[in-house]
Amino acid sequence: MSIPETFLELLRAPGPSGREAAASAVFRAAASKFADEVEGDLVGSSTARVKGSGSGRTLAVVGHIDEIGLIISHIDEKGFLRFQQVGGWDPVVLIGQRVEITGREGKQVSGVIARKPIHLMETEERGKSAKIKDLHVDIGAKDGDDAKTFVRVGDVGVIAVEPLELPNGRLASRAMDNRVGCFVALEAARLVSEAGGAAFDVVAVAAGQEETTFGGSTTVAHRLRPDVAIAVDVTFATDQPGVETGELTDSPLGSGPSITRGTNLHPVVCDGLVDIAEAKGIEHTLAAEGRTTSTDADAINLSRDGVPTALVSVPLRYMHSPVEVVQISDIHAAAKLIAEYALSLPADVDFNR
Repeated sequence: MSIPETFLELLRAPGPSGREAAASAVFRAAASKFADEVEGDLVGSSTARVKGSGSGRTLAVVGHIDEIGLIISHIDEKGFLRFQQVGGWDPVVLIGQRVEITGREGKQVSGVIARKPIHLMETEERGKSAKIKDLHVDIGAKDGDDAKTFVRVGDVGVIAVEPLELPNGRLASRAMDNRVGCFVALEAARLVSEAGGAAFDVVAVAAGQEETTFGGSTTVAHRLRPDVAIAVDVTFATDQPGVETGELTDSPLGSGPSITRGTNLHPVVCDGLVDIAEAKGIEHTLAAEGRTTSTDADAINLSRDGVPTALVSVPLRYMHSPVEVVQISDIHAAAKLIAEYALSLPADVDFNR
């Protein structure tokens, strides 16, 4: 299965939380080819509306556009950069990575993340996990003054890695979490447009700042006032070494989207998605959450008087790393599921319970 070019463009664009502009531009450019209205907002979120038959009701499909990254916190006299996390990293995966920092005047500054060589570590140091404070970024600066001509405290960066196509329709990249969700939202809206529209307006959302504040989903849900919403994110693929099922539902790569049933998710919407998946023969799995989901669904669900909200997730290996792996067929299946659900919604559907 070929990899959609828009998806690759989304993965290549830098967009750590709070600095999503480059990735958002890709989303809006793709959406402008089919959507009736495309907008950005003050928080960094983007929306693409496909108008419905005029019922006045809205379905929001929300994936977050931001990714995890790093932010420069100190420049020492020798020109080395110290940094904090933007979102959550396992520091072990950062050692030896190349980075691209958006520096002065928006110029991209290359560097590498490193730490003291293992040869110079004390015996007890070698057995300890690395911490962010032990790492630094080397941009090749001669000294601190030289480094400050390129970057400032507060500049952000991402891991510099190209998407890597793997066998069996699989792809590895940074930022799968959650450019996957953005692309699914975009593709679902495109499929609805291609079908002539639904009873509801369908609004694809690329929400900002999910990894840090849920700021994008909070504000965009307030602004859009959707009648129903589907958050789209990634979930833990259970077919990698060291991951056990039990508390996690089995969701290997290639098993289709995962539909979560949970205490803060709306049963009418969740069960409606399951019914559509079964009726249309869309392969899927079910997941359970006894509390919150740690996704945009949590913020959307509580917006204003409450929004009936569901969560659809795509299986992902190696979450929050530069080598996240997905299967392309799962992404397409998730988009088809949501599009079919949107097309099936009658204008007078009642979500009250």
